[in-house]
Amino acid sequence: MWPVLTILACLGFGALHFWWKRRYDEAREKLIDQTGQNAGLQEQQQHALARAQAQQLALFNSMVEGVLLLDGNERVQLVNQALEQLFGLNGDIRGRTMMEALRLHELQELASRVRAEGQVLGFELELPGMDDRSLQINATALLDRDGKPQGMILVFHDLTRLKQLENTRQEFVANVSHELRTPLSMIKGYVETLINGAKDDPNVAMRFLQTIEKHTDRLTYLIEDLLTISRLESGQIVMNLQQVELRPAAEDVVNDLQSRAGDKRVHLENQVPQNVTVRADADRVQQVLFNLVDNAIKYGRPEGRVWISARLADGQFAEISVRDNGPGIPPDSIDRVFERFYRADKARSREQGGTGLGLSIVKHIVQSHGGEVWVESDLGQGTTFFFTLPLT
Repeated sequence: MWPVLTILACLGFGALHFWWKRRYDEAREKLIDQTGQNAGLQEQQQHALARAQAQQLALFNSMVEGVLLLDGNERVQLVNQALEQLFGLNGDIRGRTMMEALRLHELQELASRVRAEGQVLGFELELPGMDDRSLQINATALLDRDGKPQGMILVFHDLTRLKQLENTRQEFVANVSHELRTPLSMIKGYVETLINGAKDDPNVAMRFLQTIEKHTDRLTYLIEDLLTISRLESGQIVMNLQQVELRPAAEDVVNDLQSRAGDKRVHLENQVPQNVTVRADADRVQQVLFNLVDNAIKYGRPEGRVWISARLADGQFAEISVRDNGPGIPPDSIDRVFERFYRADKARSREQGGTGLGLSIVKHIVQSHGGEVWVESDLGQGTTFFFTLPLT
């Protein structure tokens, strides 16, 4: 019996072993499956977190405003690309204090105010040595559920362009006021003199009336130029593009200004070749040439010469020039002659009675055609204005 019982026991133990082994293998496979699922879930969570962080970083970097995030120890935790560009940062500044990273005492003072007040809005900062940049900063403390500070966030808005526009507006208003006041004062003075008895002398009255007419014309030209440049800058003037032959256009300008040139004994010469045709607004091309030639007559030398020329530049543009042999423009004024109301020689400009807008109008008309305008000048050797227009 014992051998039989032994065999049965071995068989039983064998069966039990295989049963337990099967159960173990099943449990192991189930555990492996669960572990794999958990690993997959964890990997999915990591991918989702990475996507969320990438989206957050993309959002920060897409902002025009610079963003600076500080932790509870007031060390840099996050900066976006706009802030790096504002301050010209190259390396990674995370982990540094704001003073170590940006080296501006004003920002340290701002952080102290935020700690004390919780929020500071409209804080203005001038960046030294960085093209006179002006920044406006809004800063807020970050608090946890218990109201304890966990850091702060600072948002930097670049006000440089707005400041420049405001300065330009103020300068423009001041210049316009001055330009209007001068002829109006002259007109008022002569009218009062006429009223007080000068009208009884025919010779004096006629002279005064002619002066009044001259200053009235100056006011008219100024207002017309102001309206023209305003419409050009706002894009309200639609260019009537057509084929324009430059030589006849230059000839018309020469004929229109011949009497004015004759008063100063200035010789006008049209050197534009035949058959140079551009795609442009004919009236505006004549306006550009008229302003440039008129300037050359006004500010060139008496008994001088003015040349109008043109050549093909690069197969796509014609380069037109107006040259005089006058006293020239000082080097420090070359870059500013196309500004509104800028005058290299204020005394002569007042005497000539210009509005100070002619060259600015020239620049806007040429740029509206897709061309460029520039000036070259040597003191005592004359001045040449160049501009380009697209060929047909």
